[in-house]
Amino acid sequence: MLVSGALSLTPSAADGDGDRGIRAGGKTGVNSNVIDYITISSIGNATDFGDLTYARETTSATSNGTTGRGVVGGGEGAATVNIIDYISVLTTGNATDFGNLTVSRHDLNALSNAASDRGVFVGGSGTTMDYITISTTGNAIDFGDMSVGRNFPAATSNGTNDRGIMLGGYSGGDTDTIDYITISTTSNATDFGDLLTAGYGDDATSNGTNERAVVHQGNNNTIEYITINTTGNSIDFGNLTVARTTSRAYSNGTNDRGCFAGGHTSGDTIDYITISSTGNATDFGNLTESVKHFGATSNAGGN
Repeated sequence: MLVSGALSLTPSAADGDGDRGIRAGGKTGVNSNVIDYITISSIGNATDFGDLTYARETTSATSNGTTGRGVVGGGEGAATVNIIDYISVLTTGNATDFGNLTVSRHDLNALSNAASDRGVFVGGSGTTMDYITISTTGNAIDFGDMSVGRNFPAATSNGTNDRGIMLGGYSGGDTDTIDYITISTTSNATDFGDLLTAGYGDDATSNGTNERAVVHQGNNNTIEYITINTTGNSIDFGNLTVARTTSRAYSNGTNDRGCFAGGHTSGDTIDYITISSTGNATDFGNLTESVKHFGATSNAGGN
């Protein structure tokens, strides 16, 4: 499908396999409506994609994977909003209205079970979690509650294996809490374990069905990892190239590359890692603008 005003592109084989990463909105000094994209398997700078329906920061994004729809929910512009927009990740063009969250909120995050088509928006207003069917349009529905109400949680999933993970966040202070949900059901979150470093404002991504999630949390350069289909505490992975907070992450799933982009102090920086290994991040390129507090996803789904 094409979104309103979109120009059809012929995607590369890699893009069709989940290789396009999307950054949407954020704060550049003013609220941004910019969407840009990278090809995750190729190092280089981001390219303009189009615009959101409303300029805003502290938003969230997820997708239904290689089926190609991305959604961007919530955020704060002149006011806090309940807006959900959608795009077709493999085309370029402006976003289109999808529906509304159950509660207007910012500082939230999102995850999905990829081609199974459910997206869940978590945090940003107490313990709130709500969900949508990504391939349709319409308003979100209540999912359940996180174990601890918090803003700025990191979030990701193992895609088709149906487990969603929420890590860290801010709840009167930095938290080390890790929760999990089964995305295809509705219920409250369950305790998973603890982060090595309590923090908030950053993000997580995964290599899909290979069950590893990587997370950066807090105003530092530390990356940690967990095995999604188990429970337990996180383990040290390595370091980003620049210490930062409020960056976002995306990956090309089973192709095993994860990227951390933007944030306070890092500006337009994009780093990358190989998720199934451990080690320090490497410079990837730059976003189209220096930005923090944005939503990010890819057509690998999950993150």
